[in-house]
Amino acid sequence: MTTEEFHKDGLDRQKSEEGAQVLIAEAPEAAIEEGSLDPVYAAKAKILNKAIQDIGMGKYQWQLFVVIGFGWASDNLWPIVTSLIFTPVRNEFRPSQPPLLTLSQNIGLLAGAVFWGFGCDIFGRRWAFNLTIGITAIFGLVAAGSPSFAAVGVFAALWSVGVGGNLPVDSAIFLEFLPGSHQYLLTILSIDWALAQVFANLVAWPLLGNLTCAQTEENCTKSKNMGWRYFMIVMGGVAMIMFVLRFVCFTIYESPKYLMGKGQDAEAVKVVHEVARRNGKTSSLTLEDLEACNSLAPGTVPTQSHATAAIKRNLEKVNTEHVKALFASKKLAYSTTLITIVWAFIGLGFPLYNAFLPFIQDSRGADFGDGSTYLTYRNSLIIASLGVPGCLLGGLLVETPKVGRKGTLAAATILTGVFLFGSTTALTSDALLGWNCAYNFMSNIMYAVLYAYTPEIFPTKDRGTGNAITASANRIFGIMAPIIAMYSNLQTSAPVYVSGALFIASGVLVLLLPFESRGKASM
Repeated sequence: MTTEEFHKDGLDRQKSEEGAQVLIAEAPEAAIEEGSLDPVYAAKAKILNKAIQDIGMGKYQWQLFVVIGFGWASDNLWPIVTSLIFTPVRNEFRPSQPPLLTLSQNIGLLAGAVFWGFGCDIFGRRWAFNLTIGITAIFGLVAAGSPSFAAVGVFAALWSVGVGGNLPVDSAIFLEFLPGSHQYLLTILSIDWALAQVFANLVAWPLLGNLTCAQTEENCTKSKNMGWRYFMIVMGGVAMIMFVLRFVCFTIYESPKYLMGKGQDAEAVKVVHEVARRNGKTSSLTLEDLEACNSLAPGTVPTQSHATAAIKRNLEKVNTEHVKALFASKKLAYSTTLITIVWAFIGLGFPLYNAFLPFIQDSRGADFGDGSTYLTYRNSLIIASLGVPGCLLGGLLVETPKVGRKGTLAAATILTGVFLFGSTTALTSDALLGWNCAYNFMSNIMYAVLYAYTPEIFPTKDRGTGNAITASANRIFGIMAPIIAMYSNLQTSAPVYVSGALFIASGVLVLLLPFESRGKASM
């Protein structure tokens, strides 16, 4: 290289670095504070945030909003399926330990959360996005022909392996394509979670309410108890339609920030331009903008090949690097630990009460003199319908100044526990229904915010791992719920008191979280 070429190369590099610094300065404020992440990664993430923000919310993101909603719906739909078939399956097969069905489901959910959550940081988001609902659909349909209680349990575990991956993967994908100004849509997306609950109960009411053996019936044969099998065919069929729409009718691109985190800057730029094209726009992002960041941070070597290689070495290893990154600073470690505990407490409190809600309603209804299978599923539908306005209100509150994500999540979680305690005072089935409606309204606000806030406080390169850690804690504690139920008297208020206390404790812990992501872009 001649002296003239050397100086020209230096001037070009300086110009690129200055341009990158301008882009970084113009990028939306980050949800994770400066200094918590690798400086090269943080600089590139800010430039990509700026590029996505410049493209804006368009056709691609709205299509993604629809198909990602299938994952949200499945995450709530299938645990509710298990809950709704719990009583008719128990009546038909007369197992010695009915809660084993819920235990099987929760083991599958844990396996799915671990495999898909950690895996999507290693092999990418696209494969997980396309396969999870397909697995759920296949085993959900097969379960309709189960000849025994053990078979139902096995198929519940297998369909749950698919279900368990939906939220860790889908929340990461959606957040990584959203402009910072529209991240509240991650909360609004939970309306699919609530609508799935309504849909499941709407289908269950006629099928399980009319084609199911009564709880008191001694000889409950398959022919008298076909409702739950028809119900499984409908649920599995709907999941298969969702899978086809995702796999055949929509093209999912790999997350640009995920690609950047793997050192594939050129591919990241290519995806940004493709999203812009799908939205009918253009993007000014260039590969040089990202490569210039390699020499911006103190202590980094100002050559693209060396910096990229370092990123690849750190991020592509199938080991604990992604986990370590979530504890890289005191504040990150504190945040990761607290949010994991919150997920764990909720993971025990929610299924301990909600998974056995139809059984509790049925037995309590009988105590009040008006219990029937028909009324049980009718009441479940009424309760489910309250989740829809809950999700919409959550989407409004998270963008409210001085309330934000943390304030909304803390208040909704504490009130969920309060309403559970209140349900123990019910003296009539209508009173119990009222308390459960209030509980479901608040718990849907809680979940809507929790599912949005959690991925926002993890960096993209480790987001799948962070989601996997929190989801795994949630599922591990969820496994404890049916075990507790096996040795508890569900006709007492003991499970309710435990659930209420766990929700209230979780709400208090939320107030101690260090990051508030309202109005800030994810990293």
